[in-house]
Amino acid sequence: MRILLLGATGRTGKHVLSYALEKGYDVSCLVRKPERLTQHPSLSIFEGNPTNPKDLQKAMEGCQAIISVLNISRTSDFPWAKLRTPKTFLSDSMSNIINQVTNHNIKRIVLCSAWGVGETKKDIPFWFRWTIDCSNIKYAYLNHERQENLLRKTGLGYTIVRPVGLTNFNKKLGVRESESNQPKPNLLISRKAAARFMVDSLEREEIQGKTIAISNT
Repeated sequence: MRILLLGATGRTGKHVLSYALEKGYDVSCLVRKPERLTQHPSLSIFEGNPTNPKDLQKAMEGCQAIISVLNISRTSDFPWAKLRTPKTFLSDSMSNIINQVTNHNIKRIVLCSAWGVGETKKDIPFWFRWTIDCSNIKYAYLNHERQENLLRKTGLGYTIVRPVGLTNFNKKLGVRESESNQPKPNLLISRKAAARFMVDSLEREEIQGKTIAISNT
């Protein structure tokens, strides 16, 4: 299977790429800065932007599935830092994906969103809700919700993954899967664990059409 990976140069995306190649998938990546990726026999690198239909169409050729780890980035991790990407970057990208998948016979999409998006906002700690509402983090959460809604309206075999707070821990821990806040998620998950879950989700038919929050056990 060939996967189109969007967001491969990000802090979580690089783990998705590494694990997908480790599992033997062929991977196409659409990135703005190809020099940030290391060449690999099973990796095809395309320069471009997922909001550009022509760039996306070229990268989709020959793919059977998509994993999107795109996000709205800021100039730093400071919640009030300026945005580097447009406020509608995620939903614009998803609209392009939806418009083109049928031309490429792509039926499986795994989308990385975030715990606290949509109806799960009430489930996150108060201090986190306040930070989202009062800082530039809110734009990512609002646009994650919009791209989720766009994807749910399609007939595609999607899985929406909502990681809790992402960390760079390397210790191997189990993953707790939560639907409708049951069981209640823990507060942290490693980027590596989240990446492995997303790649493994491609072959899990039982979670197609579902939205799952993930945290470390």
